[in-house]
Amino acid sequence: MASGEPAASARLRKKKRFRRRLRSRIILSFVLLGFGLTAMFAFATNWTRARVEKQLVEDVMNRNISNAAQQFQIDPGNAQFAFDQTRAFVYPRDKFESVRVKRPEWYDLKDGIFFVTNDGDTSIPFEYYRLGVRKTPNAWFFLAYDMTESTRSEMKFNRALYLSVLVFTLFSLLVGWWAASRVMSPVSELANRIKRSGRSSQSEALAAHFPDDEVGQLAEALDDYAERLTNVVQRDREFNADVSHELRTPLAVIKGAVELLLSRPDLEDKTRNRLLRIQRAEQQCTDLISALLLLSRNERGHGSTDIAKLAEQLLDAHRAQLGGKPLALRIEGERGLVVDAPEAAVAVALGNLIGNAVKYTTEGEVVVRLLPDSVEVVDSGPGLSSEDAAKLFERGYRGTHAGHSQGGGIGLSIVRRLCALYGWDVRVKPGDTRGVVATLTF
Repeated sequence: MASGEPAASARLRKKKRFRRRLRSRIILSFVLLGFGLTAMFAFATNWTRARVEKQLVEDVMNRNISNAAQQFQIDPGNAQFAFDQTRAFVYPRDKFESVRVKRPEWYDLKDGIFFVTNDGDTSIPFEYYRLGVRKTPNAWFFLAYDMTESTRSEMKFNRALYLSVLVFTLFSLLVGWWAASRVMSPVSELANRIKRSGRSSQSEALAAHFPDDEVGQLAEALDDYAERLTNVVQRDREFNADVSHELRTPLAVIKGAVELLLSRPDLEDKTRNRLLRIQRAEQQCTDLISALLLLSRNERGHGSTDIAKLAEQLLDAHRAQLGGKPLALRIEGERGLVVDAPEAAVAVALGNLIGNAVKYTTEGEVVVRLLPDSVEVVDSGPGLSSEDAAKLFERGYRGTHAGHSQGGGIGLSIVRRLCALYGWDVRVKPGDTRGVVATLTF
């Protein structure tokens, strides 16, 4: 499992993406509003114009076709009449079939008014026209009304409407960009002030720099939250420092007393083993306190830790606690890997991995393999389930093989936090045949 990047950097990137999305949403809202209103207005204007024009043309055509019918009744021999922008055609009963020959597209039309595009009929000098049709038993009347100029004007008018929609949409984009900048400006300023304040130990009062509006209320709430958070952090630091100081004193007493007792030559072997166990426990507590203090302060300590030497010490400590368990502990690989970190921090990280391997392996061996820039802890235990692999580094999680063993499930969580602090990497995966392989990369 990789330690990952610092959480603070991830949160900052997430805030930047959210700010860009919010600005984009404002701009998009203006663009959609401008486009929608302009398109609706253009559609309504074009629909109204077309409806009014159609009504006027139909009124004129109905009057003209009625006049043509009246003139036909007066003079049946005249089969063609001309009006202003209009050409009228009258076909008596005996010439109905001539319509099929001359103008077949007119023959099947019912009574009404139709829009027609001239496909080469030279007898009608109109490119576009509306054709009024009225068919009676005695005569068929066709009235062609010139729509050429009107159609061309309509095309120009539509192009002008499309252009106006585009222009006003672009104008809405500019207005939205300006509005988004104005709206996001105090938010960006607030974010910048929070960033600057986060770089110092003392938080900066934010509410004083903003008016009493929504952003000002947000700044006031952040000031209150920062104050409460600062108090919590301060109490946490004081608690960690106090605990570290107070625990180091009795541990130092224990260490001195154990060393003094171990110096006696008349000690029984049973008593000496118990004292050595107390000494190892004292060293583990001291290392754990140092590591936890580094984590609480979020600061990297420095040192020169020989990984091979430390691994030998950790294996020796666990050998003394096997209690007859059929388990071999050995180390292999290249020597000479030195890490720039306190020995306490490395001991806690590597010690947890070795301790878990020893705890869950009932028989076989645990091998600490030294590599050029990492350490592998390989055991022959029961292996690792997919559920354990996904949750192994979560605080408080105990694996499916934990059973009634002691432990609160925080050891590997501490390892993960140490890796995040020092930029290390820790991974745990099933072995090739059985067991688990834990890799700590420096």
